[in-house]
Amino acid sequence: MANMRKVEIFSAGCPVCQATIDLVNQIACPSCDVAVLDMNASDVSQRAKALGIHRVPAVVVDGKLADCCLVSAPDEKNLRAAGIGSSL
Repeated sequence: MANMRKVEIFSAGCPVCQATIDLVNQIACPSCDVAVLDMNASDVSQRAKALGIHRVPAVVVDGKLADCCLVSAPDEKNLRAAGIGSSL
């Protein structure tokens, strides 16, 4: 997993979350390691709280909450700015 960008999608399993999962998978590059995390799991919800996640869907790139997830829904422009889709 060296030289991989870690992308975590915090999801509640709703259609809006699925749209974000689809978007991330669409723009992810081969060096993006994408994981979908279920907010219904207590360990995932605790990690989300520690990261400052207050709404879902939320995307974390290399341990940092994407800026777009702080104030609105994830979008392609901001996810790309966070590094998704670009090789390391």
